[in-house]
Amino acid sequence: MAAPAASASADLAPLRPPLKWAGGKRWLVPHLRSIWQPYQRRRLVEPLCGGLAVALGLRPGRALLNDLNPHNMNFYAWLKRGLVIAPEIDMENESELYYTQRRRFNQLIDLGESDSQAAAELFYYLNRTGYNGLCRFNQSGQYNVPFGKHATINYQRDFRPYAEAMAGWELSVGDFEAIPLRPDDFIYADPPYDVEFTQYSAKSFGWQEQERLAQWLSAHPGPVVLSNQKTQRVVDLYGSLGFEMTFESAPRMISSNGDRTPAIEVIATRNLR
Repeated sequence: MAAPAASASADLAPLRPPLKWAGGKRWLVPHLRSIWQPYQRRRLVEPLCGGLAVALGLRPGRALLNDLNPHNMNFYAWLKRGLVIAPEIDMENESELYYTQRRRFNQLIDLGESDSQAAAELFYYLNRTGYNGLCRFNQSGQYNVPFGKHATINYQRDFRPYAEAMAGWELSVGDFEAIPLRPDDFIYADPPYDVEFTQYSAKSFGWQEQERLAQWLSAHPGPVVLSNQKTQRVVDLYGSLGFEMTFESAPRMISSNGDRTPAIEVIATRNLR
């Protein structure tokens, strides 16, 4: 039996993404909102939800949000519970403290406590304080982003406003092909850019994964929207699968090498009204 329709989300104010995220799509939300509006009573599915900018911008009543990275998803799980970061978690824009907290976070991973509240709190601090909004892990699963040297950082401790927005959202960790889709789900997919740096988790997301994602998206009977940096092989891939494409100028607010040159983003769609 189909799930009951969720209430319309058009009148709900967007929430600011709490994490910095390389390739984040907050800038794209106004464009996506016009595509989403006819489907806003459906379930939004993000197979690679990353920094959560789109879900927090669109504010769907129902969503299934998935990512390969268990650490951002653990943070979101605690957000959904109404996270308030404990006073004993020090958060300062200071190099020595940063590396101390990074060691503590990696110790929690080693101890099998990466799903704890303390891990979520430390992950938030490291994300806000580390270099250039990166989320990077080595092959052993250890967080290895260096100190960021930001001029100022505004840290947040009380995340209770996010709990209400996320009440109807499901969270999962794993490969996108394992997501239990419904035929009428609205999918928005934002894979890592088709560039050299793709190590946002202990597993990389290379061209083979890009092709596999495209095939998976093309098989879905419901509405699908994909965004990625415009490269010739991305355009050729989605064109060969019958996607319609438009192009947007994308600000490089955060990148792996500090480059702020505007990029061209491809928006590929299928099964829209």
